[in-house]
Amino acid sequence: MKKIIMLLSFSLVLMVTLMPTIAEGSSYGWGYKKGTNHNPPEVGSYGQILENNGGYYLDKSGDKVVYLTFDNGYEAGYTESILDVLKKEDVPATFFVTGHYVRSQPDLVKRMDADGHIIGNHSNHHSDFTTISKEKMKQELATLDEAVGLITDQKDLQYVRPPKGIFNPETIKWTNEFGYINVFWSLAFVDWQTDQQKGWEKSYQQVMDQIHPGAIILLHTVSEDNAEALQYFIEDLHKQGYTFKSLDDLVLKNTIPKELISM
Repeated sequence: MKKIIMLLSFSLVLMVTLMPTIAEGSSYGWGYKKGTNHNPPEVGSYGQILENNGGYYLDKSGDKVVYLTFDNGYEAGYTESILDVLKKEDVPATFFVTGHYVRSQPDLVKRMDADGHIIGNHSNHHSDFTTISKEKMKQELATLDEAVGLITDQKDLQYVRPPKGIFNPETIKWTNEFGYINVFWSLAFVDWQTDQQKGWEKSYQQVMDQIHPGAIILLHTVSEDNAEALQYFIEDLHKQGYTFKSLDDLVLKNTIPKELISM
């Protein structure tokens, strides 16, 4: 719900340049140096851009918390089994969907909502935000919101993930102005190539090798490996003391004083 956003107050500060200077109008793909030994990745100045506009790529609290997110552009037959595992393990997730996905898979979108998961905005046409106007971007997002609202109780989507992770300071600022919270990720790997699946162990190992406190994990539901690995890494992360939370929990953690959360 966007009313959460109204609790946020953002300070406009100069960007700390840890990577090459980022210029207005340029195009960047979200990337980072992977962390090891339960350390988060290094994202350089990209992280400051998000912070300046209320966005997230991880939970910086240091808590052993994990946030599962999935990108859904089209259906390959694995989302239902993913939803089954999430329900069995009582794990919340956010599904970033496109207009094509909503129109072609309304029953799965309805189930995401019915199962208590958050539906996020991945744009109507999976458009590169850095190549379209501000008004066109607003239309892309609003059209997707409307499509989801017609078939679920989630009428006003709160979270946005730029298609392909492509962004620049302007697009982050604009989506923030439209009332969305940008959500990138701190753990991901090449999992969307459906003709190059390598077995669930590969997916499992990627997650376990990169895991760190506060991780926002990006997975694609078109991956059979992901669908089969999900049960295993959820169980083993639980054994390591990690808990799974929703993006709403992350936002509330950063807007409500800690002493009130602990009451």
